[in-house]
Formats: sequence, structure tokens, C-alpha cells
Amino acid sequence: MPVAIYNPISQGSNVRILIISDIHANLQALEAALEAAPEHDVVVNLGDVVGYGANPNEVVKVSRGLGKIFVRGNHDKAASGIDDAKDFNPIAAAAIQWTRTNLMPETHEWLKGLPSGPMPLDGVPEVQLVHGSPRDEDEYLMYGRDARAVLETVQPTVTFFGHTHLQGSFLSEDEAARFYLVPYEKIKKNEKFAFPLESGKKYLINPGSVGQPRDGDWRAAFAMFDTNTRVVTFFRVPYDLKAAQKEIVNANLPGRLAERLAEGR
Repeated sequence: MPVAIYNPISQGSNVRILIISDIHANLQALEAALEAAPEHDVVVNLGDVVGYGANPNEVVKVSRGLGKIFVRGNHDKAASGIDDAKDFNPIAAAAIQWTRTNLMPETHEWLKGLPSGPMPLDGVPEVQLVHGSPRDEDEYLMYGRDARAVLETVQPTVTFFGHTHLQGSFLSEDEAARFYLVPYEKIKKNEKFAFPLESGKKYLINPGSVGQPRDGDWRAAFAMFDTNTRVVTFFRVPYDLKAAQKEIVNANLPGRLAERLAEGR
């Protein structure tokens, strides 16, 4: 059965939306992100809850406790058997096989029931949620030509997407449709960056990856959208990296998965 979409947002209300994505079974990163997150009214999850990391059951349990607004990711599909892992690289495929073997039955069924995007956010008509792209849930939105094509066709003002593990945004008024990475100082502390949305523009916004960033910054990434001020705030948070790496090594997952956490790649 598909996961029920519960949304406590009433039409026209002002709401603070915590956006998380691509946790990839990294429990230490998720816990640090939630501890650092400011007060919020609702949590949305853009998928890839599992894959790569060593704590899929624990991460699913915590994620389910945050609310019921999810879209599925490609690793969620592969781990639950909806898709095979034939298009995954060998290390990712090995992690999927490990995840399948170690999922509890309830976790497996929950992952299997996750809905596909794009998904509207009830009560907030300007927002939609996807994992990859509104055109294809598995598409990587990394290049200007693809982002521009999407921005020209989408109706909602703001599309939150994940999948690329890159924190930042595309916007419709940029003729080149360049991707704007968040300009952090990249030091070992909590940081945030406020990004006001302008009227009359459309945005594709990636909150970044909680559990496996790929922009050279190892810290957990997430975002908050305040519908009243129309400001997206991006966050980066250090977490217990060594503990996450040790979990991967102890689980006999490929060692490269532990190494890349420190590289932010």
C-alpha cells in the first residue's frame, strides 16, 4: 500500500517547512541535522532514505517519526526490490545488496510503499516535491539546459528536489540556468545561508544531502522554507563522521563508502 500523505498545513497558512533529502542510512548525520534544525511546523523528505550507509532500519524509524510527507528515491526503490541495481556503479550496487539483506520486514514494506514524485504540498500551492526531476523521478538535474527546460514547463513557483547531493538552486530568470551553490566558508561549525525568493521567478531548490554531500563539504546539509517571509535558509552541520565511518567498516560495506564521507564526494 502507498504511504498515506498526511499534511497538517491548512490552505493559506504560513508554515515553516524543514526539507531533508538523501540521508542514505547515515544515522549520525541525521541526528546532528535534526538537533541543529530550527523550529518548524512540518518535515518533508525528498527520498533516498537508505543506501550506502550502515543504519537503514534506524534511519527509517527516525524519519517516519518526523511525519508522513515523503517521495521515494532511486535507492529506496532498489533496496525494496521495486527496481534492480543494474544501473548502479559496483560500489553502490554492493551497498544495495547489503541493505536488502539487512532490512527488517517492516522497513522493507515501508520503503516499497513510498510514493513517487512530483508531489504537491497540500496547503502550499506554490511548492512541489520531487526526488530527481518533475520530468522523471530518476533524472539528475545538474546542467543548465535540463534545468531551463524544466523551469519553462513547471507550474509551481518552487520545486524542491534532491538526488544530486548538491546544495543550491536554479532560477528561471537566469538565461544560462546556472546552478548556484551555497557560498559557505567551509569551516568545522554550523553555518546557514538565507536565500530570499523573488516574486515572479521560479526556482528549483536542492536542500543538499543529509548523509552524503557531494560538493566537497562533508557536513550534513538541509534547508528550511518559511512561506511567510518566502526565504529558504540552507544549513550545514558537522556530525560524528568517525562514528559513521566506523559503522560502515564494521558492517563490511565497501570501504570506499566510509572514505568518501570525509571527502564530501
